[in-house]
Amino acid sequence: MNALKNLDVWRRSCRLCVDLYKTISGCKEWGFRDQISRSALSVPSNIAEGYERDSRKETVRFLRIAKGSCGELWTQIYIGIKAGFVEKSVGMRLSQEVELVSKMLQGLIKYCHKDEVS
Repeated sequence: MNALKNLDVWRRSCRLCVDLYKTISGCKEWGFRDQISRSALSVPSNIAEGYERDSRKETVRFLRIAKGSCGELWTQIYIGIKAGFVEKSVGMRLSQEVELVSKMLQGLIKYCHKDEVS
């Protein structure tokens, strides 16, 4: 678990999740709030699950799932802004952070593949 705590992408995704939870806590649209919460929570949770797996292949599989959740989360933030559930400036900040986490995950996936081929 210590290696996970030192992983910047995991820490960032945890902060992103907390920020999102605080942002949508007052949203009365239960379906939207539930789905976006699940997407946000999925990112750090899948990173953690991947790091607890026994093989590099399994780790990469869960990192890819986390990256997919980033796409889902980004889309839901976009819809939340357009529907008026998320203030535009806050949504844009969250979206930028999601994009950064997604890029970090892509780099980590590439690194794991490089390590696997060597």
